[in-house]
Amino acid sequence: MKPVCLVIGAGAGIGGTVGKRFAREGYHAVLCRRSDQDGLDALVQDIKDQGGEATGFLVNAIEDNAIEDRVAKIEADIGPIEVVIYNLGAQIGDRPLEETTYRAFEMGWRLATFGLFRLAKSVCPLMEARGGGKILVTSATAAVRGNAGQHSHAAAMGGRRMLCQTLNAQYASKGIHVAHILVDGAVDAPDTLGKMLGPERFQELRETRGAADGLLQPEKMADTYYHIAHQHRSVWTHELDLRSYSDVAWWNHV
Repeated sequence: MKPVCLVIGAGAGIGGTVGKRFAREGYHAVLCRRSDQDGLDALVQDIKDQGGEATGFLVNAIEDNAIEDRVAKIEADIGPIEVVIYNLGAQIGDRPLEETTYRAFEMGWRLATFGLFRLAKSVCPLMEARGGGKILVTSATAAVRGNAGQHSHAAAMGGRRMLCQTLNAQYASKGIHVAHILVDGAVDAPDTLGKMLGPERFQELRETRGAADGLLQPEKMADTYYHIAHQHRSVWTHELDLRSYSDVAWWNHV
């Protein structure tokens, strides 16, 4: 039985690409996303065509018990979850305070923070009983810097970062490695940046900035995720930034 790499938020960008990377190294990739069955099926088939093992599920992470039930079924039907990639975005768009509804603000928290909390409640006891595991959490610049119009996103991602720290405080000594991966830049991802910009602008950006390595490449990011998941415990990385060489770091922005 192969170890399982569970990806929550397995789109065509970071999540799906990281799943492919782990499958190539002998993991059974379990890919979960909220919608687009055809896109999910294509990711799974791509992994299988390359000789890997993968299973895909549509999971709406904000529904009651959706995460908990899926974890239980994976453990029962596929195998022990050794690695979790929590890759759910929580961006609701730039909105001034007066246009940010209670519902919109809460949605960011449910995706970024509460979902991770529910996932940890589901997998940490299992990992602890087995003597270890890895939880790699994709995050954003908003986790460390709040900009105008980002009330929901910054509060949600800041909470995600602090939750990673509290999980490490409790579980690192029990063999569970939690890493907060702050993505500080635009990612060459059709499911996120592509949808935000539209196909024409996205393709133009790929051909200009992307061609000069000015966009974060999911394949290269996946190498980092895999490396972090296999670090010796004497040198665990608990937080790091990923950005293109040409981007100004978040702390130097005006």
